[in-house]
Amino acid sequence: MIGYSTGLVKKNKDADGKLLGVKLGRHCIKEGIPVIDIARKLGVSRQTIYNWFIGKGNPTEDQMGKL
Repeated sequence: MIGYSTGLVKKNKDADGKLLGVKLGRHCIKEGIPVIDIARKLGVSRQTIYNWFIGKGNPTEDQMGKL
């Protein structure tokens, strides 16, 4: 969980686990994958990734395919 704030981890845990962005967040948190790596890979901002992690928005299928 290094690199993730306890607040973000809690918001991710409390979010709807059916959403792709939340699932992605849980995986990244568990594996310690930095948000910046995901953001660069998908060409989006870090804030976009954080929003997905807490259930505000979702990556597209095309974006998920890039991962």
